[in-house]
Amino acid sequence: MVELTAPPGRRRRQLILGICCLSLFIVGLDNTVVNIALPVIQKDLDAPASGLQWIIDAYTLVLAALLMLFGSVADRFGRRRVFQTGLVLFVLGSLFCSLAPSLEWLIAARALQAVGGAMLNPVAMSIITNTFTDPRERARAIGIWGGVVGISMALGPLLGGFLVDSAGWPSIFLINVPIGLVTCLLTALYVPESRAPKPRRLDPVGQLLMIVLLGSGTAAIIEGPEHGWTSPLILTLAAVALAALVAFPLWERQVPEPLVDLRFFRSVPFTGATVTAVCAFAALGGFLFLNTLYLQDVRHYSPVQAGLWTLPMAGMMLVCAPLSGRIVGNRGPRGPLVAAGLGLAASGLLLTRLTADAPASLLLAAYALFGFGFGMVNAPITNAAVSGMPRAQAGVAAAVASTSRQVGQSLGVAVIGTVVTSAVVGPVATGFAAASHAGWWIVIGLGLAILLLGLVTTTAWASRTAAEVAAGFGPERLPGRTADPAGVGEAPPERLR
Repeated sequence: MVELTAPPGRRRRQLILGICCLSLFIVGLDNTVVNIALPVIQKDLDAPASGLQWIIDAYTLVLAALLMLFGSVADRFGRRRVFQTGLVLFVLGSLFCSLAPSLEWLIAARALQAVGGAMLNPVAMSIITNTFTDPRERARAIGIWGGVVGISMALGPLLGGFLVDSAGWPSIFLINVPIGLVTCLLTALYVPESRAPKPRRLDPVGQLLMIVLLGSGTAAIIEGPEHGWTSPLILTLAAVALAALVAFPLWERQVPEPLVDLRFFRSVPFTGATVTAVCAFAALGGFLFLNTLYLQDVRHYSPVQAGLWTLPMAGMMLVCAPLSGRIVGNRGPRGPLVAAGLGLAASGLLLTRLTADAPASLLLAAYALFGFGFGMVNAPITNAAVSGMPRAQAGVAAAVASTSRQVGQSLGVAVIGTVVTSAVVGPVATGFAAASHAGWWIVIGLGLAILLLGLVTTTAWASRTAAEVAAGFGPERLPGRTADPAGVGEAPPERLR
């Protein structure tokens, strides 16, 4: 087995980046492409509203629960090996999704898909940070990586609409099969193997607590309206989630090599990136869930028509995602974060005026603003998560950032979906638009939170906390450079003055 001991040549580095971005593309695409098919799946499989939420959250929850585990596993056993295993599982899960005969089988296949996806995102980021050793080149690569997140999610509704209308909902899963297989082959040919110099030991207790926390908490939120918020089942799930929430940090402080090194969170930019990711992806999860039901169940558009209505959002994401990466690489994350918060909040504000026959101008403006805001947010999240960290910690740091995204999307679908569907009075066609206003106010709050975090986490004080954390880990630095986790990764000392 070939170990990555020196950076490959420039052309091969770009090829490795492309391979990693391709894996991110199919995982990100699957986060959004499924939303457009939910009304059709609901009719074909006779699924309740909570079942639709589980189709989304079975995927995002398993991703969130296992990302940090596989980041550590890859650092220990080999990043290419884990990456290829993840591709195979993702392909198998996608195939099983397309063949699912019932809601329960589809949810189970989505979970298998997510196990494979959990081996891809953090591992690919770790491969990138170990391939691009020059700090500024690494920052540009991370910017491209962050941009692909927005691009894949932007194309999801549009591509999903065409696939559902032309070939049925199973086709949205089958499309992953050839892409995954090609990526697996390219990985075997061009991606060198690499491991962390001193990989951390696994933390099975911490991993179990994480699974219990995310699973029981989300189940309580989704199932609450059907079973009753004071029913024994929901109260038990809530109590278990609360106990896991308390026990997790207590346990992690006692473990020499924890699942999540809590020292990361002493860095204000890192903590801010984590919270920002939760807020941004909660807004995205809620937006896509509500938008899909509104366009198809209220306005009675076909899947392809509903996908076409999202073109303003997709277009703005496609433009803003790479633009945000370049801005972060050259000027730091403050501008993109502030712009993201303003865009998301403005979109939510417009949609609080939503009615069953809202004018096209309102919808198109709201979708464009949301695409602008979400397109700007991914690159600064990714960069702040891994900047300044030693390469030996790259897998874990990237996994925390990826986990926060999935946790956010799970919470967005669970909380916003539950709030809105519980508030619908009468038939969905007449009652959903008014009920959705509560969800859009939540989106406004999330956008304003991102705006505030962007201002606070990019100050000189925040940069000092990040430098202190990086120094505690003994990060690898180039001569004459100092860590700048709030900016592009590493910079000349005068950058922090």
